[in-house]
Amino acid sequence: MWRKICTPRSSFELSAQPLSWLEQRKLLEKCAATALSSKLISQQKAFFAKMVVDVVMTLDDLLQLKMIGIQKVQDGALGDSPLVTGIAFKKTFSYAGFEMPKKYYNPMIALLNVELELKAEKDGTGIRVHTVEDYQANVDAEWNMLYDKLERIYRSEAKVVLFKLPIGDVATQYFADRDMFCAGPPEEDLKRTTMACRGSLQTSVSVLSADVLGCCQMFGETQIGGERYNFTGFPKAKTYTFILPSSAQQFMEEERSLHDAIAIVRRTIKDSGVAGGRAIEMELSKSLWDYSRTIPGKQQLFIVAYAKTLEIIPRQLCDNAGFDATNNLNKLWARWGERYGVDINNEDIDDNFEDFVWEPATGRQCPDGGLEACLIVYIDETIKNPHSTVDTTPAGGGAEFMATPF
Repeated sequence: MWRKICTPRSSFELSAQPLSWLEQRKLLEKCAATALSSKLISQQKAFFAKMVVDVVMTLDDLLQLKMIGIQKVQDGALGDSPLVTGIAFKKTFSYAGFEMPKKYYNPMIALLNVELELKAEKDGTGIRVHTVEDYQANVDAEWNMLYDKLERIYRSEAKVVLFKLPIGDVATQYFADRDMFCAGPPEEDLKRTTMACRGSLQTSVSVLSADVLGCCQMFGETQIGGERYNFTGFPKAKTYTFILPSSAQQFMEEERSLHDAIAIVRRTIKDSGVAGGRAIEMELSKSLWDYSRTIPGKQQLFIVAYAKTLEIIPRQLCDNAGFDATNNLNKLWARWGERYGVDINNEDIDDNFEDFVWEPATGRQCPDGGLEACLIVYIDETIKNPHSTVDTTPAGGGAEFMATPF
């Protein structure tokens, strides 16, 4: 029965009319600006909308969100936010860091998951020695192991070495003396660098050949506000980094707003869209009402019930916004067009397609949701009422009776 209801699905996707590159860009900028209009950075929504569209339209066909990074700087103004074509990560402090070169061109990059730092032994471990010479031999062995690893990295001809694990001042000074740069960026930035430079993260320094090393066009250090940032440029890989400078902490936390705008522009490019404001639910309800007139018998009642269920969604939207739900639904019934939905700004209904209030069509496949609900109901085949299964023993101590479940 429910499969008959879910079978006549309607597709109300936006018509794929051919658009020029400029028209498509303006359309995407409006989508991004709509996502930013209710955020704290709404005053700069035009500036960030252009930046978001620039990033998403130049990504590869997969449009991977993990290739876009966001960094925050506690200095400056949001309107001065730079967009880095590549990866930017905050420079970590080190005593020998100021002696390192500040810029490389076409360097080889080594990505290592190796710890280059001498640490104290763990609790409960020890070495029993009998002479001072034995003790000195153990100390020299630890230093020789460390310097052997450093020598292998130096011989690999890598100019930039990025570590996942901690590195000590000895390793930092060693690389600085040999015109090399080393740092331990955050794990997320290290993953993006690995994907962008076409390298691989190594857990050993035994074999550091050209096959496992990455490469970039330029690696340099730049001062932004009160922080120093390392930039890497990848001409072939498409990755970007937003830098949000602001003196107020609440504006620095608006990276989630940029994420929303990026996700919406990405979804608009990948998938078709439908008018928002629950316009698609009303159109599906209308389609089911029309379809029910072609079905004789009791099955028509189930289809009508399903159509009424879809109308609950725009009604609930009006109730949540404090609007007159009955009045707005009457207007929607009168128009009953695929683009007309609830207008939150004017407490009325409007053509949400023209207002750029859109939703992805993949998330509005109501018939598929009906089939999934049927599958859940069919698991037990019956829905039991817990109140009807309570023991109802008469006061006289007669036989026990159990109410029959539905």
